[in-house]
Amino acid sequence: MMRPQPPLFRPSIPMPHGLGDREAAILREIVEEYVETGEPIGSQTLAQRLQPALSSATIRNVMADLARAGLLFSPHVSAGRLPTEKGVRLFVDGLLQFGALTEEDRASIDSRLDIHGRSYQDILSEASSLLSGLSSAAGLVLAPKSDAALKHIEFVALGPGRVLVILVGSDGQVENRIIETPPGVPPSALVEAGNYLNARLGDLTLGTLRERVRGEMDASRHELDALTASVIESGLATWDADGGTLFVKGQGKLLADITEIERLTTIRMLFDHLETQETMLQLLQLADASEGVRIYIGRESGMFGMSGVSMIVAPARNEAQKIVGAIGVIGPTRLNYGRIVPVVDYTARMVGRLLG
Repeated sequence: MMRPQPPLFRPSIPMPHGLGDREAAILREIVEEYVETGEPIGSQTLAQRLQPALSSATIRNVMADLARAGLLFSPHVSAGRLPTEKGVRLFVDGLLQFGALTEEDRASIDSRLDIHGRSYQDILSEASSLLSGLSSAAGLVLAPKSDAALKHIEFVALGPGRVLVILVGSDGQVENRIIETPPGVPPSALVEAGNYLNARLGDLTLGTLRERVRGEMDASRHELDALTASVIESGLATWDADGGTLFVKGQGKLLADITEIERLTTIRMLFDHLETQETMLQLLQLADASEGVRIYIGRESGMFGMSGVSMIVAPARNEAQKIVGAIGVIGPTRLNYGRIVPVVDYTARMVGRLLG
């Protein structure tokens, strides 16, 4: 990976946490190398790169001081140094200048999120894929369940025991879910289930509809065919259990450097966690607490309880500034923060408009 041009680092800014110019320059170079290659860097290599030049002995002394401060560590006795999560955090907070979104990236995001002729589900799925592609990490896109009034519900047979539920909101959003039904459900039962629900929609939200229909079904179950009632109950149960839509694309990219996230079992735990309802709620909480893009390094987010993982997340807000989703990227600690942050920020603003 080539280092970005122009440089993402500010050469003359107040040094964070009391670091002097030499300490900051050395830490910055070590983190830059880590982000680019994942490899440790030694004093001799640093002596060739730093301007103004410093001797190897001076660099070793500074590196030792940074290690005692908990900012660097050595993976092996004879190896160079790598930044700790604390070192990466200090770098991100005080030494990194985020690059502007390139016109090429902006055009790519705009074209791939073009709403014309596409469902919201397709757009959100595309957003997570493009985030993954632009960041070389896993892209996360979460849209909460819509509280808009319903316009139409339809059941479509997919095969034995499987039915597609299509839910259309008055705001134009379309959500699809697959439900399990008893074998042998005839097409007439699907039509009757759709007619039954659509006749009761009015301007009701899904929650209100669910309460009304369940009350009616309890009072007049004998008026509905048993299979039709089963289809309705399965559809309502599926929507009742769903707290939103979470798209995660590019999970395989987390396997590109196993050593970076330490162990394959940790990766598997992360994959499992990304599929849970708890993750969706936590993502929304993190987004709700953010005015803009937030960077979480290691365990800072409280979501995964593991080191070696970073997450960049931003809220998607509509025109009323209400949060309508969360957009993010998750990957190894050595993400290219300078490039990814503006991508996440712009994508979040685009998705917020689309979901507005």
